[in-house]
Amino acid sequence: MSVKNGDFLRLEYTGKVQETGEVFDTTDEKVAEEEGILSENKVYGAIPIIVGAGHVLKGIEEALIDMDEGDEKTVEIPPKEGFGERDPKQMQLIPMSEFRKQGLKPQVGMSISLENTPGVIRSISGGRVRVDFNHELAGKNLKYKIQVKKIITDDEEKIRSMISLHYPNPNIELDKHQITIDDGKVTIQMDEMTKFDKKPYVDITFVRFRIARDIWENMENVEKVEFVDVFEKKVNDEAVNTTTESVPEEVNEEIAEEVAEVTEEISQEASEESEETETIAEEVLEERIEKKED
Repeated sequence: MSVKNGDFLRLEYTGKVQETGEVFDTTDEKVAEEEGILSENKVYGAIPIIVGAGHVLKGIEEALIDMDEGDEKTVEIPPKEGFGERDPKQMQLIPMSEFRKQGLKPQVGMSISLENTPGVIRSISGGRVRVDFNHELAGKNLKYKIQVKKIITDDEEKIRSMISLHYPNPNIELDKHQITIDDGKVTIQMDEMTKFDKKPYVDITFVRFRIARDIWENMENVEKVEFVDVFEKKVNDEAVNTTTESVPEEVNEEIAEEVAEVTEEISQEASEESEETETIAEEVLEERIEKKED
């Protein structure tokens, strides 16, 4: 089966700058380590994409058409199909006073962000700072080695692949997501670890929207995607009472002390709530690891 527009697949790639041979991105953890670009925050391995959905560069999408599962190819991508040509208008002069207001001491090569647009300081002269807001790979010819690792045909796996694409997190397990597809509606209950995510609510909403859009635009007969958050009570009151009565008095006293400590923690300032949430998340993760070891 050959790749066509709209297909879900898993893609391996390594990108280099043609002129220098410098590796700037890869899905291979070993290559990233060898090239000195390994990132602890990145999840390595074949990435899920939809061909034609803009998840990768246009030049790569075009090269994928008619490839078969397991095929490899080297693709040369000119600037117009990569990160564009360099735009002189993206070079801006900013008064030194603006940096002082922010308590910053600008230096050549320093990365900054202005209105959520990343830039690099190129020069400092006469009380003005020249900042380059072009993409770091703009104007460069690129070379990608790509491999179609898998063409995804199962509907549930397609949905899981979009979750992992838009919500990458090494602590989240794909098989922990509960997914149902019924009468044109997809219902997603994500792995419980996502409940402890510290991202702003608006960011999580956008992530969910992107997942939903990719699903309904590329899966037949899907018109609605619903995300469900479920909080389940783990132990009922009767079980707690029974357990308490069956243990020695000194143990009950220890439990009472622990309850008092927890109650005191809950009443602390709101600024400490994030720390408590992080602890809960770590406990869930540790419990999951222990189960795997067993």
